[in-house]
This record gives sequence, structure tokens and C-alpha cells, in this order.
Amino acid sequence: MISETDLTHLGRCVALARAALDAGDSPFGSVLVRTSTGAVLREDRNRITTGRDVTLHPELSLVVWAQRRLTDPADRADTTVYTSGEHCPMCAAAHANAGMGRIVYVASSARLGEWREEMGATPGPVALLPVSVVAPGVRCVEGLTDGIGDADADADGKGTASASTPGTPTETGGSISSGSAALIREVKELHRLKHERQQQQQQQTQAGLKPVET
Repeated sequence: MISETDLTHLGRCVALARAALDAGDSPFGSVLVRTSTGAVLREDRNRITTGRDVTLHPELSLVVWAQRRLTDPADRADTTVYTSGEHCPMCAAAHANAGMGRIVYVASSARLGEWREEMGATPGPVALLPVSVVAPGVRCVEGLTDGIGDADADADGKGTASASTPGTPTETGGSISSGSAALIREVKELHRLKHERQQQQQQQTQAGLKPVET
């Protein structure tokens, strides 16, 4: 079950995702928390464009940091990675191999894929596989969009969640909270803005103009 504390950390992830987009990177942000104490250990945002490195995903950066600083496997297992979007296969594999703990995200890989398809975005080179497929050993993976349709999020907490599968989170009473709905809408909007900027850059390139840095 996703708690109010979880929503607070997810809110920070969305703020980091917004900062990433403002800097010219993809809109993803992540926060690493010690599960037993609630202490925030580290946070990061996507830097693949500004860092000129396709591996600079925030989820992977947190795993690299944890392996260097949390040398006891028990300490790595006692962590929660909060993130604006579910781990990609690269990050999910690293998370599992490093023995990290719980994962909580705003938007699932499936939902991100649906949004991109709606926007007419070109599919990426890597399949948007869920963490449960890439790393079935990760003990607890939860997300706000699990069992929740976009119509429910757009209703700002007034809609009722569809039936969720065992092991996935539901909001109290089966309804999505206004806080959850707002985070889902904001993540979707950030990805819409990213796609819009990419289209503008492509049009400028086709017109023989130098793309404007964003």
C-alpha cells in the first residue's frame, strides 16, 4: 500500500524530473531512502543529454552510489528507490544485482509506453519491460498507475480504481487520492512537453536551422 510518506517522496521525484526537463534532459527523477528509518540518502535526476552518457539514469546512479557507500548487503536491502517512472531494463537489472530493496514509482513502464504512443512518439530502442519481468527477485514493486486508468487520474481523485492484481497497490477504499492523481497528471505532462520539444528540434533540423538548446 502506498502511504502519504511515499507520496511525499514521489513528489520530490516529480520535482527532480521537472528539473531534468528544464535542463534539457529526459523527465525522470529518483530518491533513495533508508526504509527502516525514512532517512533520505541520495537523490538524482536524468542527465543523459547534458552528461552525454546514455547510462546516466537516476535509478542507475543511485545503485552505483549505494554499492560504494552501503557496503553491507543488509543496508542495500534496507532501501526504497522512489522514482517518477518505473525502472528501465538496465536500471532494473542493476537494482536487482546490487541487492537493493523496494521500488515505488509514479508511472509504470506500460503507462509510459501508452502515453508515448498517444503522442505519436517513435518507440525507443529498448522494450519497456516491467521490473517484475526483468528482475522478478525484487521483493516489492509498487506504482501509482497500477490498476488506475488515466480517466481516474483526470478525475482528480473522484474516480474509482479498476480492480488491481494481487500484490499491486490500491488507494484507500479503492479510489485514487487527489495527491496521487496530481502526480500522475504532472508526470504525463512532463513527457508531453519532452515530446513537443523533440518535435520542434526535429522540425528545426529539417529546416536547416540549428536546434535551440532546451
